[in-house]
Formats: sequence, structure tokens, C-alpha cells
Amino acid sequence: MNLQAMIRPDVATMAPYTPVQPFEVLAARLNRSPAEIVKLDANENPYGPPAGVARALASMRYAHIYPDPESRALREALADFTGVPAEYLLAGAGADELIDLTMRLFVAPGDALVNCPPTFGMYAFDAAVCGATLVSVPRRADFSLDVDGVEAAVARHAPKLLFVACPNNPDGGWLADADLARLLALPTVVVLDEAYVEFAGSAGIAEVAEVAEIGCSRIGWVPQRDNLIVLRTFSKWAGLAGLRVGYGAFPAGLMDHLWKIKQPYNVSVAASAAAVAVLEDGGYLERHVARMVAERERLTRRLAEVAYLRPYPSQSTFVLCRVLGRDAHALKGALEREGILVRHYDSARLRDHVRISVGRPEQTDRLIEVLKELDR
Repeated sequence: MNLQAMIRPDVATMAPYTPVQPFEVLAARLNRSPAEIVKLDANENPYGPPAGVARALASMRYAHIYPDPESRALREALADFTGVPAEYLLAGAGADELIDLTMRLFVAPGDALVNCPPTFGMYAFDAAVCGATLVSVPRRADFSLDVDGVEAAVARHAPKLLFVACPNNPDGGWLADADLARLLALPTVVVLDEAYVEFAGSAGIAEVAEVAEIGCSRIGWVPQRDNLIVLRTFSKWAGLAGLRVGYGAFPAGLMDHLWKIKQPYNVSVAASAAAVAVLEDGGYLERHVARMVAERERLTRRLAEVAYLRPYPSQSTFVLCRVLGRDAHALKGALEREGILVRHYDSARLRDHVRISVGRPEQTDRLIEVLKELDR
């Protein structure tokens, strides 16, 4: 039997998603202990979740029983947290599952969807898995969204879905309310990915005209809009990346169909218990979000001191830097040999850039020390 010939041709030829390697694997390769590694490549929260998460996991009584297929306790806690009624909310194994679920709800092979690169790679990846026609509207030179280009693409291709991250990954840019309103006026469903929204807004953006709106989630818009989906995650602000839990707000008319097609036990007992515990300790999260925002601003200032780097302003948990006068991939490798992990992308638009996650202050200091040593 020729198994290769039986595989879907589009899957056989599609490019794989490239995740970051586990830092334990890299530590072994570099002959360093994991404690020596400065991990600034995947936008994880360096402070981890509140202590209540460990207590909740330790006291789980029903790990041997399948989880609630409707995640009722978590959705009720999320309703209190977001102000959006639970009937609009769906929990998932990370926002990644909800991206996939949204595509499976709408996209048949050949259907069009709009993507705005450079942005989060899962949109293009899941589009390929679904056999969608991906219509790319590249971002402008400053990575801002080309709203005129999106409008033209929608008029030409009639896509079912438009994916927009706000703040965007990898540059950390914000989408203004007026631009979002223009997108929502289009005859397509807008999926707004707010994975980093908790970190948006700071004193460092006083020059931005929309400063008052930055940092405000648009999840509360969903009950009043029939073509807006907002996705959020516990991976970043809540420090639960390893447990895989996210959520989304969806128009009421979609919920019955989403319940039909989602995996029945998609959010584990552990993930649900951890997420509820997170929501019970808002003070911890507010403190650490504030610490990370302050460190992001400091990191941006310190990176600007490095002669060969040009950091972009960010509203997220990372800073994108253009690398001048040297190979960006080689810079990533040089940092890696010093036990410092950053992200590099093998794409034409980003080949001369690196993305650096916000870490603890001592990690920033070590990073800047090595970057300056490499310039000597």
C-alpha cells in the first residue's frame, strides 16, 4: 500500500509550523543547566501563575473523571471577569484550538480567508490544514495594518474570515478603534486575537493619538456585533502556557454550531481548575502585568542603546528589533551560545529582525551585556 499517495496532496506539500524548541533540549545541546538559560523566545510569563494555581492542582478530586464538556465553572468565572454573559463564551485548549475551531466552522476547501502578515503563524498554518485559499494583505513598512488593502481584498475575494491580532505578533502594534470599525463594516467575520491585550498601554506611548483606547479589550463589543469574534488566552498574562487554556467570545448565532463541532472534553480538569484559580487572584496578575509592562519599556530603552539594533515600540510582551549591519540569524546563534534564547523568523520580511520576549530585570541586564559584548 502506498500510504504517501493516500495523503491529501495539499497536506503533503504544506510547510510545517515551526515552534520554539523546549529549553531543556537546548540546555542539553548547549551543555548548560536549564537554570542558566535566559529564555526570551516564546513570550511566556517569567513570573508564572499565582500560588493558588498550585493549590488548586494539588487538591483536584476528579482527575480520573472526564471534564465538564461545557466548562461551566470556568465560563461563569470568565463572565464575571469579562462582563460578557457566559452564553457567548467558549473555552478551549489554548486560543490555538479556538482558531482551528473557527476555521472548521466556516471554511470548506477553497474558501478564502484574509491574513495580514507578518503576524501570528497559526492563522496561515490552520488555513493550510483546512485547505483554505489564503489571501495575504501585507502590513505596511511600520507593521501597521493596511486597512485600505484589506477592504480591497475583501471586495475582490469575498473571504469568510479575516484574522487580526491586536496587539500584533511579532511587532506588538495596536489596531485603533476606527480601523477596527472599518473592518467590521466589511461583509466578512473578523477574528480579533487579543492574546496580549492585558499588556497594552503605558506611559511610553503618549505620542499615540489613540492612547486612551490602548489597553482596552474589545471583547465587550461581541454581544452587539454579529461578525466579531474575540479570542484571548491564559498563556501570557496568567502564566499558564503549559496547561493550554484559552477562551473566546462569539456571536450568539454561532454558539450552537460551535458546541456541535468542538471536541467534547477539550479543556482538561487541570486546566480548568488552574484558570478558575487565576481569576480568583486578580491582584497578583495586576502586579505582575504592571511589572512586565515596566520591564518592556526598560528593555526597549536598553535595546536602543545597542548600536546595531532598532527596536519597534510595542504594546505586548516582546520587542521586535531590526538588526543592522550583521546577519540576524547569526546574532540569534551567538546569543544562543551564551545561553540566551531569542526568536528569529525565516521569512523575507523578518529575516533581518529578532524578537525578544520581556523577561525579569536580571535577564534583561544579561541580554544587554552580551549584546554589547558582541559589538566589541
